[in-house]
Amino acid sequence: MPKTHHYEVTVTWTDDTGTTSYRAYDRSHDVGADGKAPIAGSADPSFRGDASRWNPEELLVASLSQCHMLWFLALCAGERIVVTAYTDRPHGTMIETPDGGGRFEEVVLRPQVTLADPARAGDLGKVHAQAHERCFIANSVNFPVRHEPETVTV
Repeated sequence: MPKTHHYEVTVTWTDDTGTTSYRAYDRSHDVGADGKAPIAGSADPSFRGDASRWNPEELLVASLSQCHMLWFLALCAGERIVVTAYTDRPHGTMIETPDGGGRFEEVVLRPQVTLADPARAGDLGKVHAQAHERCFIANSVNFPVRHEPETVTV
């Protein structure tokens, strides 16, 4: 029987002006969970948001990157591949539809992985593929998540 996990967060928005018009209200809000520091959220600046705060689109791209990284590191540990650093600069592409909605077309993960043993570099393609297959977030989206990994050896 599969295990079921539940996740709860709180999203809080308040604006004394209220939603008197589309241009009038502030998009700033806080995302929180018990025992965790809040995340300062807003809309993308293209949608009248605050560029200094995280927007949902950035958080989706970050979630895909984090999920892949965590699976990748776990799988490397299991294969005794020693990773000493991991940096990803993922890129998401979203299109707006004529009705004002939109959707992501794709996200490209670009992890840069530093290995302790250069001889294991050839094993990483398989590990990236396995991480992608197991990533909960990648398995939950309806658009392609591609990978353009780079390996660094010391």
